[in-house]
Amino acid sequence: MRWLITGGGMLAADVLRAVVASGEPALLLGRSELDVTDRRAVRDTVAARRPGVVVNCAGWTAVDDAETHEAEALEVNGHAVATLAETCSAAGARLVQISTDYVFDGTSREPYREDAPTRPLNAYGRTKLAGELAALEHGHHVVRTAWLYGAAGPNFVRTMTRLARAGTAADVVDDQRGQPTWAADLAAFVLRLVRSGLPPGVYHGTSAGETTWWGLAREVYALCGADPGLVRPVPSSAYRRPAARPGNSVLAHTRCASIRPWREALRAAWPALAGEPPRLPAGVGEAGPQCGAA
Repeated sequence: MRWLITGGGMLAADVLRAVVASGEPALLLGRSELDVTDRRAVRDTVAARRPGVVVNCAGWTAVDDAETHEAEALEVNGHAVATLAETCSAAGARLVQISTDYVFDGTSREPYREDAPTRPLNAYGRTKLAGELAALEHGHHVVRTAWLYGAAGPNFVRTMTRLARAGTAADVVDDQRGQPTWAADLAAFVLRLVRSGLPPGVYHGTSAGETTWWGLAREVYALCGADPGLVRPVPSSAYRRPAARPGNSVLAHTRCASIRPWREALRAAWPALAGEPPRLPAGVGEAGPQCGAA
């Protein structure tokens, strides 16, 4: 089965590695190779490459910027997904659309089930929800994730690692709960989901357990050998940001098993996180089993 992966971020790279390591061919197309908002380009690419699975990791992820650029974010996170979903259905390919916990408002005291009512707090969440609905309308899979981190690209864990190594104190929010999720674990989750034969619909791909941003930062400081006491808890109100964040981002796993516990995953990820971030070869194209260690 041939895989097509869109997007140039850390998850797209990890999905590529997971697929290739499994022995199947995969093609990763970043924005410079495929603009997912270009309807003709999307259709021509799917027709030419004939993938069995398309994993859409492309998206507008600048949460605060989406507040003043919602139309542009909707083009990427909503309308482009509709094109991908329609195109994949016509070509007999399966689409896996990556989505977010931000489709919820975070007011629930319990983890959010896959079928819980959605109520986004911000423009980013609204645009990602539009993408979910488009994928589901055409009978595809949606995978919601949260608090994603990895060895490549900017993310909270790498920022805390840098501060911890410098012995710098950090004020970190302690009234937002969620599930830190390693991108490599999520990539493996996507691979298992596609191969499982589970029906189309919404699935939650996050680590088991929960913590706050403050709790995660303390764990990172400890792994760095720094004093966790340097991480000071503060309320969300200490940071005035354009986009509201949900207080509860914890997702339930009622349709598919969760990923391993977040602390276990963080320790497994640590050798990669603590070293130099991996880089894909320039001009990544078709990758076969021989590239599995890339």
